[in-house]
Amino acid sequence: MQALTREWKRSVVLPAVLALGGIVGGLESAAAEKPSRYHFDGTISREVLESYLARSLNMLGLSGSTQLAEDVRMIKNVGAKFIGRVALIWWEGDVEVDIETHFSKARELAQMLHKEDPEMLLEAGVFETVSAGMDTIPIPAWVFAEFGLKPENRNFDHRKMIYDDGYRGHGHGCLPPDISKMETRLWFYYCCRRYLDCGYEVIHLGMIGHMDRKDPGHAHWFDVLGRLRRYAKANARRHLILLNSQHSPGIVENGRLLLDMHQMQLRPVDVVGSPEKCVLRAGYGDTIFGRSAGGVTPSGWKCDHLPYYIQFDNGYATGKAGQHVGFPYAWGSCEIDWFARQEEDYRNAWLRYAWDWLRKNDPSGWLQMPGLVCLSEPLKGTKGRLSWYRANTRSEASPDGFSQERTIKAIWKGHAAE
Repeated sequence: MQALTREWKRSVVLPAVLALGGIVGGLESAAAEKPSRYHFDGTISREVLESYLARSLNMLGLSGSTQLAEDVRMIKNVGAKFIGRVALIWWEGDVEVDIETHFSKARELAQMLHKEDPEMLLEAGVFETVSAGMDTIPIPAWVFAEFGLKPENRNFDHRKMIYDDGYRGHGHGCLPPDISKMETRLWFYYCCRRYLDCGYEVIHLGMIGHMDRKDPGHAHWFDVLGRLRRYAKANARRHLILLNSQHSPGIVENGRLLLDMHQMQLRPVDVVGSPEKCVLRAGYGDTIFGRSAGGVTPSGWKCDHLPYYIQFDNGYATGKAGQHVGFPYAWGSCEIDWFARQEEDYRNAWLRYAWDWLRKNDPSGWLQMPGLVCLSEPLKGTKGRLSWYRANTRSEASPDGFSQERTIKAIWKGHAAE
């Protein structure tokens, strides 16, 4: 009997165990080989794009942060995958920038963040403003060559970019460039390609509507962005550049979408009779809710509504904080200023409300969480005037944190994609 038992174990049990082990091992191997939901190369699917948008965090000007280590800790802790507005220059007045130092810092930060998480998608910004400060920047020969022009030994000239009719864009002392001008196209190609070479894979193009008043069919934008996409195909980290702009509901020509994702602001609506309370509402002002344009994306897939992200707008103080002045302000302030001056509990509750409202009312849209955003209406901080909102949990390392870190992490952890 013992001999039969041993034989039965050898002939039946052992092969079954080995077979089961092979199945389990095969499943483990298949699981290990399954691409991450953040994987892309050359093109990006809607599913992967939305995985990134679902973990989007605005870290405006992170490359100049005064508490970088703490901010990076917060980014990692909440699980952010798409980091918005990491590097940018806002050209206004006579501001001058050491452009080589700027791109050097941008590159170092991108390398640091990608060392922490190679899948992170980093966004830089090239905006709808130009100024005399740009006139100190030499134009490399490769910029002229890209457009079939003979190289010149000269700097950029912002006067060659502005509108001949004196158009001032959104005002605030800023000058918008005209994309129909060759100098403007040289500038955008230069900036975007340099950010791409620094490791940034998303470029926010500001408010295209202020720059294409003389660009019928957006022909010049399609040309410049097409050149950038060809360069990215051969040179970008994952052979792709993703482009977006604040332009509701988006740009589509002959069924082709200009951008890879759309971007707009929240546009909170004042609840008259309940001071400082705001809600979201489709159809209010220039909101994109339910209106994101569809078509064939640069990656080749079709959609009725291109995925987009919405963020808390920052800007200029109105001098009417707390007053009901209507669109586009939230109780008389830019969106992030209104949000920052609320009590902590209301800020946390409002983030949950905005996330849930968007998921129920427009599945194509995703809330970009506020992580680091400048304030135009400074608040009282631990050491005087506080000019930045930070989502970081208040601590010794971040004494002026606004403490939305735990809420952001909880919202994302509770989302089905997790």
